[in-house]
Amino acid sequence: MSLRPILCCALLWSLSAAPALAADAAAPALKILDRIAMPDGPWDYASVDARARRLYLARGDGVMVLDLDTGKLTPKLVPGARVHAVVPLTRGRILSTNGDSNTATIAEADSGKILAEIATGTKPDAAIMDPKTGLVLVMNGKSGDITLIDPNTAKAVGTIAVGGALEFVAVDGAGQAFVNVEDKSELAIIDIALRKVTGMVALTGCEDPSGLARDPASGVLLSVCANGVAKAVDPAKAAVIATLPIGQRPDAAIFDAARHLFLVPCGGDGSLTLISSQGTTPAVVGSVPTERGARTGALDPKTGRIYLPSAEFAPASAPEGRPVPKPGSAHLLVLG
Repeated sequence: MSLRPILCCALLWSLSAAPALAADAAAPALKILDRIAMPDGPWDYASVDARARRLYLARGDGVMVLDLDTGKLTPKLVPGARVHAVVPLTRGRILSTNGDSNTATIAEADSGKILAEIATGTKPDAAIMDPKTGLVLVMNGKSGDITLIDPNTAKAVGTIAVGGALEFVAVDGAGQAFVNVEDKSELAIIDIALRKVTGMVALTGCEDPSGLARDPASGVLLSVCANGVAKAVDPAKAAVIATLPIGQRPDAAIFDAARHLFLVPCGGDGSLTLISSQGTTPAVVGSVPTERGARTGALDPKTGRIYLPSAEFAPASAPEGRPVPKPGSAHLLVLG
């Protein structure tokens, strides 16, 4: 995943372009609650530690923290080199991945004190804690492998070869991991203990799969694609069970267990697609207009609020160029 800055405009609830609501699901009436100013500069994945009441945002220069109860923002708790992901650990620690230095950092969550720097593969990106093994799995986007890190010893303890440009990852808590392979339009199924790929699901018609989320109740996975579709996958069958319309150019997928919804922030057209996980197959139940460029985010399960990093942009100077973020405009958009 690239650390692309993201665009902003006001949100209002709208279902005018959404399919009819599923009979067994209802879309929440989301609206803007707040905009929290943050420093300018690039960002990537966001994550929430519900127990510690913190939101972590991977930034170009380190780890930013938002206290979810007080609203206090710490711009750079832990320094980093193009940070892509932040994983809450046990014992009051966090792990962050550094795409430019090919390392992972373990630090104290309260003070930001760095405890260890661990070598990974090339361009470490997404990462996740596996509750069964207690290991952190780091997706190496360029070298196409997974670095296994033991957070207790702060050491890399193994590698799993996958191949391709690895994007986001999910785990089932029973020993399996699932990762989007962006350049192959595939979903890899991995046995963590055996340290090998046990299956590949072809995501036909999915360009550049990036974000990935899992419904713990059904086990269904949702891979989101840059070309306006998402693929629902049944890992037990190793097969796609539904192709769903979403907005353009998402970079993350979020699962809301309380509402039984997949949330897909789409930066290309500025929308948040809502997909119900209830029923026999997932179904789109609504779409919230957001901000063009808002493509990652995280959910606070206690309040149900959704946090989307964003900014305001000036038009690109060239037809093929990227819009330029306006100084002083970066913020976290809060929906609820």
